[in-house]
Amino acid sequence: MEITVKIDKRSKQAKAVLEMLKTFDFVKFEEPRYNKETENAIKEVKSDKATKISLTNFRKQLYS
Repeated sequence: MEITVKIDKRSKQAKAVLEMLKTFDFVKFEEPRYNKETENAIKEVKSDKATKISLTNFRKQLYS
């Protein structure tokens, strides 16, 4: 049976807990490579669901 724990690793206490957990054989760390929006964008491109756009049009959308 597995348990998922989310720890905000920005505090000193959290970093200390993470270091302690790393010493146990039964603890496994999984960190996402990217945030959810980026992961979804990558999946979209890989499945050919993304639409191509020119750099000029992209800049217009970005700055409008």
